[in-house]
Amino acid sequence: MAHMVTTASQNHNEEEPLLPDSLDTAPKGPTPLPKIQIAVLLLICLIEPIASQSILPYINQLVSELDIVGGDSRKVGYYAGLIESLFFVAQALTVLHWSRMSDRVGRKPVLLLGTFGLCLSMFCFGLSRTFWGLVLSRCITGALNGNVGVTKSMMGELTDVTNRAQGFAFLPIIWSSGAVIGPIIGGSLARPQDHFPRLFGSSFWADYPYFLPSFVAAMFAALTFVMILFLLKETLPGALLYKLRPTVVDGEATPRGGDYGAINETCDLPGSDGLDGPVPLKSLLVPKVLVPIACHGSVAVLQIAMCALQPLFYSASIEDGGLGFTPVTIGFWLSSLGVANGIIQAFFFAPLISKFGPKALYRIGHGSFALFFALFPIIHMIARRSGIVWSVWALLFCQLSISVVQSMAFSSVLIYITASAPNQKTLGAVNGL
Repeated sequence: MAHMVTTASQNHNEEEPLLPDSLDTAPKGPTPLPKIQIAVLLLICLIEPIASQSILPYINQLVSELDIVGGDSRKVGYYAGLIESLFFVAQALTVLHWSRMSDRVGRKPVLLLGTFGLCLSMFCFGLSRTFWGLVLSRCITGALNGNVGVTKSMMGELTDVTNRAQGFAFLPIIWSSGAVIGPIIGGSLARPQDHFPRLFGSSFWADYPYFLPSFVAAMFAALTFVMILFLLKETLPGALLYKLRPTVVDGEATPRGGDYGAINETCDLPGSDGLDGPVPLKSLLVPKVLVPIACHGSVAVLQIAMCALQPLFYSASIEDGGLGFTPVTIGFWLSSLGVANGIIQAFFFAPLISKFGPKALYRIGHGSFALFFALFPIIHMIARRSGIVWSVWALLFCQLSISVVQSMAFSSVLIYITASAPNQKTLGAVNGL
């Protein structure tokens, strides 16, 4: 007799979290992580910081070459910040839509579309030589990219209470890795006709001096698209139910599909009753869901402001309020920041979570932003009086150290967001919010 899919009889209580409030109730030994699935998921998480961070070393120089600033260097920061922020604006307007769609059609189709959109937009960004071309390409990136919410949902579905901290600890590590690779790509490959005239001496590279770093970032996205297509398995129970639901053949029940990796034919599907669709969105607007989402939004706003301010501060001349660094120096320093974040997250985050808990780490990380931003005017004051002396580098190193603490706030609040989901069918919507 073929296996039958059994579904647990559960109540739809949106106030009841998907995970227990206390990690003390978890079994002793951590469940092994599904290596291939986690690896592909982390690769998806890697391409976004590569794409977003690769433009930072040269975005201000690119904007200064556009006709829109009219040679006024004081306008560069405004337009560069606008271009950088358009991605997040477009993403904020569409991410809930993509996350809700992933609760209906599955995670994999949405991830494929988001990765394709990222590849296309980076290719267009490199070929844009007008302000509106840059604006359009950045909007495409954000509008088609729902990966940020879906990847967190999949991480929650691929882990349990015994290994969830370990799984989510990888996310800031991967972001940090992308924050290392991206600035190196942008800083070293921008204007290749100046650095490698023998290889890039044609007129094309003179007309499109920033195409090469954008093209390399697009190729990372193209490779990730292939990996998703062939290696990533669907994790959403509702998307698998049609394949797993038994059919009657000669009076005998048989399953429609085989082993899908994340969900076995004979297992109970968490939250599987009524898998025709997720619960209504208004049912998720309860304090247990909204509070961690608000905490995440607070950190995200500060992080985005930091990402926009850092390259502007580094690239602007000392007379205009910055430090006057070159794109190569900016790329190196931002990459150093990523390396430091990756090392700390890899070796210290999970032990610190076990000892202090996610709430304490979130509070410390959130509070450290105040000191980080306070150092900007102090660093500039020293640079204006004495130039780029050792004390400037010492304070920059302090900022780098503070940013490591900030990253822990993200990882901590992601654990709370996943735990706040009423059931597995609502993970996409919760992470989209």
